[in-house]
Amino acid sequence: MALKAVHVSDVPNLDLVPENASLALYSSGFSQAVDVGRAEFQIPKFLVIGHRGSGMNILQSSDRRMKAIKENSILSFNAAATFDVDFIEFDVQVTKDGFPVIFHDDYILSEDNGTVYERRVTELSLSEFLCYGPQIEQGKVGKSLLRKTREGKILNWNVENEDSFCTLQEAFQRVDPSLGFNIELKFDDHIVYQQHNVIHVLQSILKVVFEHGNERPIIFSTFHPDAAMLVRKLQSTYPVFFLTNGGTEIYYDVRRNSLEEAIKLCLEGGLQGIVSEVRGIFRNPGAVTKIKEAKLSLLTYGKLNNVPEAVYLQHLMGVEGVIVDLVQEITEAVSSMIKPMREEGEEERVFEREEQIGNKAKPQFSERELSFLLKLIPELIQL
Repeated sequence: MALKAVHVSDVPNLDLVPENASLALYSSGFSQAVDVGRAEFQIPKFLVIGHRGSGMNILQSSDRRMKAIKENSILSFNAAATFDVDFIEFDVQVTKDGFPVIFHDDYILSEDNGTVYERRVTELSLSEFLCYGPQIEQGKVGKSLLRKTREGKILNWNVENEDSFCTLQEAFQRVDPSLGFNIELKFDDHIVYQQHNVIHVLQSILKVVFEHGNERPIIFSTFHPDAAMLVRKLQSTYPVFFLTNGGTEIYYDVRRNSLEEAIKLCLEGGLQGIVSEVRGIFRNPGAVTKIKEAKLSLLTYGKLNNVPEAVYLQHLMGVEGVIVDLVQEITEAVSSMIKPMREEGEEERVFEREEQIGNKAKPQFSERELSFLLKLIPELIQL
């Protein structure tokens, strides 16, 4: 089953992209623009990246923080910017009429007269996509919005602070310009894409990025191996990271099944780094050394990144940044446990010794988080 062709007849040849488009990866934290050539690319500080803005929504969770703000929304992005985050991560798909929109799931679920139905995001027009959920126009009521959990349960997608769906262009225009964008190029794992379809999708996204990116720090990432290779070929301005479960799940495409395969793909395609599920790093810590030897950068994602101790351990291991849901808690923990870099020219990162961390600086854990840590320790011992 192939993805329907995306209508991008108005997308210019990428050779016409201005040479003076943004070259900085992290304008407020890098002393100068970054050359994104693979061998020279470096992340100069430990990054904290807000997952889908201020964190993903887990509707079945008893933790109110997981239902505080609508994920992947302008409201969530700007809420994350009030804390000391470097980037926000969000998912981009392209509608059938060629507009990049920000939405994680492959399908939108809604209910009409008691019947639940689902529509694939990439088969909707922009206007159809935007008619779901809360509406920007005052007094206008959007279609109901539901969500299916991993277990297959369908829930009303209600959070404490609602916001409407948004496009990639709106994110560039309405989100704090100093906040970096980690743009995940979203593709359905259950579709075999033809190369020309992938290229059309990528061109639609790149057109918006180059028109509106300005000096904003930007990273591309994707679980789709071919899309990662192609977006690197289509542009050399912004770094491209390959997303992987790090061997915690197995796929038909072997390139997705281990950190070693991820390294091979990055070297073959000239990519700049890897974003691994954190459990993949803990289960295979030797891979961190291999990634460093390959001169690749390493970020992680996953639930363990919401635990400050696990984040600190990764920093000690050489991981260069984490994607997190609990933005406030992790940014505060990182600032207290990890000292800022030394003066320019010194690459060494300096860590606070345990005895130097006052009680007020130590992260505070809920009973649930402590229980989670206790369960984690035996798993790590068995690795």
